[in-house]
Amino acid sequence: MKFSEQWLREWVSPALATQALADQITMAGLEVDGIEPVAAAFEGVVVAEVVERARHPDADKLNVCQVDDGTERLQVVCGAPNVEAGQKVAFARVGAVLPGDFKIKKAKLRGVESRGMICSASELGLEEESSDGILVLPAEAPVGEDFRAYMTLDDSTIEVDLTPNRGDCLSIQGMAREVGVLNRLPVEGPGIAPVTPVHDDTFPVRVEDAEGCPRYLGRVIKGVDVTAETPLWMVERLRRSGIRSIDPVVDVTNYVMLELGQPLHAFDRANLDGAVIVRRARQGEQLVLLDGQAITLNDDTLIIADERGPLAIAGVMGGEQSGVSAETRDIFLEAAHFSPLAVAGQARTYGLHTDASHRFERGVDPELAREAAERATTLLLQITGGEAGPLVEVADASRLPGDREVVLRRARLDQALDKVLPAEEVSEILERLGMVVETSDEGWRARVPSWRFDIAIEEDLIEEVARIHGYNKLPARHPRAHLGPRPDHEARTPLAALRHRMVSRGYFEAVTYSFVAPELQETLLPDAVSPVLANPISSDLSVMRASLFPGLVRALEHNLNRQQTRVRLFETGLVFRGELDDLDQVPMLGALVCGSREPEGWSGGKEKVDFFDLKGDLESLIEMGGEADVWRFEPGEHPALHPGQCARVMYRGQEAGWIGTLHPAVRARLGLKVDALLFEVRLDALTHGRIPAFQPLSRFPEVRRDLAFLVDAEQPVQALLDTLRAQAGEWLVEAHLFDVYQGKGVPEGRKSVALGLTWQHPSRTLNDDEINQLVDAIVEESRLHLGAELRA
Repeated sequence: MKFSEQWLREWVSPALATQALADQITMAGLEVDGIEPVAAAFEGVVVAEVVERARHPDADKLNVCQVDDGTERLQVVCGAPNVEAGQKVAFARVGAVLPGDFKIKKAKLRGVESRGMICSASELGLEEESSDGILVLPAEAPVGEDFRAYMTLDDSTIEVDLTPNRGDCLSIQGMAREVGVLNRLPVEGPGIAPVTPVHDDTFPVRVEDAEGCPRYLGRVIKGVDVTAETPLWMVERLRRSGIRSIDPVVDVTNYVMLELGQPLHAFDRANLDGAVIVRRARQGEQLVLLDGQAITLNDDTLIIADERGPLAIAGVMGGEQSGVSAETRDIFLEAAHFSPLAVAGQARTYGLHTDASHRFERGVDPELAREAAERATTLLLQITGGEAGPLVEVADASRLPGDREVVLRRARLDQALDKVLPAEEVSEILERLGMVVETSDEGWRARVPSWRFDIAIEEDLIEEVARIHGYNKLPARHPRAHLGPRPDHEARTPLAALRHRMVSRGYFEAVTYSFVAPELQETLLPDAVSPVLANPISSDLSVMRASLFPGLVRALEHNLNRQQTRVRLFETGLVFRGELDDLDQVPMLGALVCGSREPEGWSGGKEKVDFFDLKGDLESLIEMGGEADVWRFEPGEHPALHPGQCARVMYRGQEAGWIGTLHPAVRARLGLKVDALLFEVRLDALTHGRIPAFQPLSRFPEVRRDLAFLVDAEQPVQALLDTLRAQAGEWLVEAHLFDVYQGKGVPEGRKSVALGLTWQHPSRTLNDDEINQLVDAIVEESRLHLGAELRA
């Protein structure tokens, strides 16, 4: 929020310089983002009067003016189309310096002498865009007075970044309350008296959604002159608050919103039919907004309508058809209290963000609407003229926020602040904040004012006491850490170690959002069930991920679009499976690879990465736990993976994850032109292991036998290894696959599998008879159960 320091000081003016005031506001929890002067630097400009105006003898677009600057009459040549005799203007004398270090000198324009310059608002730095003409001042402006002093331009605009819970400070009144409390000063705003109606005309109001709009006030003001000029003082205050002047009716509603914090809206009475109705939109209703945007309304949108249809989105923006125009003569002034829940998210739904929605979403004082309506009526009558009717109110007291009482315990306050404040100071702070306070032996009971939506529990009162007392006055306590040796769980593999292993194998860690595009998740995991976000940051991030695959695939697309042909990524994080009432959050580790097996280089080959490369990386992680024997890779089918290059990863007989190549059909739907391989495995399985145990090295020689079996081409090697280990005896120390062959000499439909077996006894040398007996048992068991034949 932006506001003028001078405007604030009309309400409350502490004896503080601008920077000190900003620092005080920041320390109270209302962070000041910036301080800027309200106008550029210039000097030598005074209020003057145009006494005469005549045409330039040699130029059609120039005028020769006689200007009284309070000390003498000067001849000035002016090219502005709106200059007229009798106007009060901003006049730069000879020697004046305007913004941009532009110095005013005597000059001749088409042979006519000019001693000074009549200035426009843009030439004085009061408007960013080029002005259409000179700046015309009010008739009562004193001739000869310094223009900066007359316009109070030695002022600053202060911008405050308010947290969402402090909507009560989105006005001069709210900021003045804060500054008054901090400095123990009274706050004096403009006197607001009820306007006496001069006619009895009203317009019917019907509230059909009292939950969304528990209070609605309206007033008919007849005979307004919308073509009247908004006073310069109001235009300036709006400008210094970041709002441009439009017309007097809109300017007054904006001014009151900035001053008091209550958004208002004015309808053209002639364009209203039947009654003003506050209701929910009907699905498909159309509305053209004031900015010309045509929208289709959703059925959950709170709107203002009449008998013909929608007029405005409640608390957000009015409609073009019922808006005030130059032809408007009678207006219907609206001041309403809309529930924050009824307005929250509505502006964003239609791609809007307005000053009104910004305030209503955070909460507006429910008792403020009448005061704001009276203030706006008074200003409108002063500026546009007209006749005010009675103020009509429709309210449902049961739906309005009720009185809130919060108890603050002495013991809890002392504990939280680590400081004992005098009871009188605590009571005074709460009372200065607008609360009605009752003291007791245990503490205080405070009745919260209507404008403080953010105070509901004891901790809120503690925060208020702390910030008004001064955070910098509270004792500083350094944290005490009783450090001891961190336990090293030897049976677990630290997550950091898994990350380091992946990095050592050439991977980069990815960190993606926990929410993904529903279309992408549907493509990769059509049967997945995960929570849908009620208020996503974008439609592409609207469901919680049920797998790490969508985020990794999206990261792959991002890299491929930037000419990265070799991608190796891994990620750790939670996946979310099930609905909110039965949600399972599972920590996972996933990885994705594509491109060449080796980085580009003179010694590297051009082979593409394949299934077994990725499987080797996963096996490297598995081996870190020391339980490689309880892991299995079994054939399976996954909707995102190629049916012939896909495996279910099993840990102790339970599914722990998946590994495989991205399905060609999925790849085509995603528009990927390269093969990609992925895996994801439960982290609890990867980090679980067994405690390392020492085994003495045998002093006796190893015995090795290589066996080549002919088995069915579809036979998994793991089954052969399991059979082998079961028959090889307790002295088998290693069994591994070293060759698979299909081709000449091997029958069709069969494959040759070569296994290396190593035995070693801890206390003696094994003889050939013992080894041959074990080999015979392995061959016979493999033949009986797997149909394997020992290859000659």
